Amino acid sequence: MRFPIGLRALAHRDFRLFLSGQLISLIGTWMQTVAQAWLVLELTSSPFKLGLIGALQFGPMLCFSFVAGAIADRLPKRRVLIGTQTALMVQALLLSFLTWTGRVQYWHVAVLATCYGLAFTLDMPTRQSFIVEMVSKDDLPNAIALNSAMFNGARMVGPAVAGLLVDRYGVGPAFGLNGLSFVAVIVALAAMRADGLPSPTQGTTVRAEIAAGLRYALYTPLVALILGLLLAVSLFCMNHNVLVPLLARDVLHEGAHGFGLLMAALGTGAIVGALALASLVTGRPALSLILGAAGAATGLTLLLAGIRHFGAAMLLLTLVGLAQIVFMACCNTTLQLVVPDRMRGRIMSLYGFVLAGVTPLGSLLVGTIAEWFGVSIAYALGGGLGVACVLGLAVFWQRVWSRSRPAS
Repeated sequence: MRFPIGLRALAHRDFRLFLSGQLISLIGTWMQTVAQAWLVLELTSSPFKLGLIGALQFGPMLCFSFVAGAIADRLPKRRVLIGTQTALMVQALLLSFLTWTGRVQYWHVAVLATCYGLAFTLDMPTRQSFIVEMVSKDDLPNAIALNSAMFNGARMVGPAVAGLLVDRYGVGPAFGLNGLSFVAVIVALAAMRADGLPSPTQGTTVRAEIAAGLRYALYTPLVALILGLLLAVSLFCMNHNVLVPLLARDVLHEGAHGFGLLMAALGTGAIVGALALASLVTGRPALSLILGAAGAATGLTLLLAGIRHFGAAMLLLTLVGLAQIVFMACCNTTLQLVVPDRMRGRIMSLYGFVLAGVTPLGSLLVGTIAEWFGVSIAYALGGGLGVACVLGLAVFWQRVWSRSRPAS
């Protein structure tokens, strides 16, 4: 089967199955993201407690990502993914049951958010490192871009649908539909031919493998730079689940439907950026593109501090989504292409650690700042610190690179 050059990764059967199952499941996941944030605000009216839920949900990534990466390098990836997706399905259905029956309390959401985080911590590095086994390395950049487009297409559709559902029927249907959506990805995984079998081990322990992965990341300059940029952007500028609902409610005076539209704007920009990458970028992305996208993502976040009109917020969030997905997809592609196959799970666990694992710290930081000083100050500090870190890393890299150039 022949596909246009921008869709060439779809020529691989397993990747087509993966993408179709993930699309359905991720629409449900984004519906739950919106519904959960709105539920917490309804239960508590506290930005800090909303930030705490984000911390609990991504806290396991902070604590256990290195172990998860070593496990991903040791076990058949397809079977691991079936297990993690099943656990996520159960979590969503439990949350749906509690909300439908009117029994849900804040501590229920906190416990289930932690359970989600545990499953997601193992799922993320396994899923990221499994993509290369569904396609050839030549098609890997296109596969990552299409995967990003799918992810953000779901982020565009899911929040908009959730906003309508929550506005009319409450949060219960969003959780229930998310639980059912996992059936699609579990069926798709079961139908795949690739198992994602691990590379032969050399008799080393999990601790030794984690240490080897950390040494590789720290002493490989390009990998260290990519992870440093990801850390800065994710810590200061990717706390949308905390700040966007507060922006909608407290600054723009919108309800659940307006919140859903703002989240959909992020997804719209991201899918445009991902499709552009799939069509225009082949091979390893240029470092200038990565640095430019990081600077744009942080600078646009800083501009959100001055937003007071809904239309302007939609436009800026669309641009933020575009810049962030170009940045993240380029980082993902670069890491997957430069790291050795035997170490891919561990390096992608570091990718997950700096992308999602530090989210608890960022969520608590911006939630606390928003509670005490307001949403605009939280955006100003987050964007400002993000810009400073990106500029600092770019200058440091330039100096290191200049010293290492051979004399002409």
